[in-house]
Amino acid sequence: MTTTPADTAPTPRNPGTHLLDFLTLERAERDLFHGWCHAGLPRRAFGGQVAAQALTAAGGTVEDDRRVHSLHGYFLRGGNPARPIAYRVERLTDGRGYASRRVTARQGDEVIFTLSASFTRPEEIPGRQLSMPPTTPPEDLPNAFRAWAARDPEGFGQFEIGRVLDVRRAPETWPDRAGGTEQRLWIRSAAPLPDGPLVHMCALTYASDLMLAPVAALDVEAPGVLSAGPDTSRHFLASLDHAVWFHRPFRADEWLLVVQRGPTAGDGRGLVHGEFWSRDGRLVASVVQETVLRPRRSP
Repeated sequence: MTTTPADTAPTPRNPGTHLLDFLTLERAERDLFHGWCHAGLPRRAFGGQVAAQALTAAGGTVEDDRRVHSLHGYFLRGGNPARPIAYRVERLTDGRGYASRRVTARQGDEVIFTLSASFTRPEEIPGRQLSMPPTTPPEDLPNAFRAWAARDPEGFGQFEIGRVLDVRRAPETWPDRAGGTEQRLWIRSAAPLPDGPLVHMCALTYASDLMLAPVAALDVEAPGVLSAGPDTSRHFLASLDHAVWFHRPFRADEWLLVVQRGPTAGDGRGLVHGEFWSRDGRLVASVVQETVLRPRRSP
């Protein structure tokens, strides 16, 4: 079967208002998928959506009884939201316990992102976890994107994430230790999602890139800098890699507490850890990302 070039993919649908619209791909061949990504920053595709779509493609090639337990991705080039993305899946292994996939995302001849994902069948084995940190409930907090829209209507008008995610920033944000930073968010899909673990894992992957990199740039003396949205006025930020581990079942259309910590920054890079907690106190996923972090030069 002839491979369809990425740039000849069908014209994208009108921008969606449902998170599921941002995760849906067209299957061109057995292991080739096409998708479109909205912008996260001006003229740059949102990295969380690229990773989520790559996981959608990988998940479309494994048996239904397998669940993704980890993914590792590298952002190689900034994606162009005005062009389609082709996701090519390689079936690396299909063992009795685990299955592995590698996904290469291209725009034209350029690779913009690579993903490795591992899938397994659930096992009912007792485990352990940390205790969920205390935090103000989401019902008592304002919608972060509405606050941002009130402050910057033009910028918010181009930010699709606020239309599909409900995000509440908790006030319990402070330097977690000398030299470290922390912020806490409540996140859920703004609309109900269909049943099926893969949909919710891809939705969490989409949300996991939100406001993560800027945590590396939080000042210890001014922990409230992300009160309504990422502040890139003083720092240049660009995600380098992204990893997610899924620990327990969850729904992404129910409230998840995200605790984000920046333990170290230096040598032009910052590292951020994230924990996703269900409302009933289960640690459902962990995320780690390294980002380029440099002072922004004055014009």
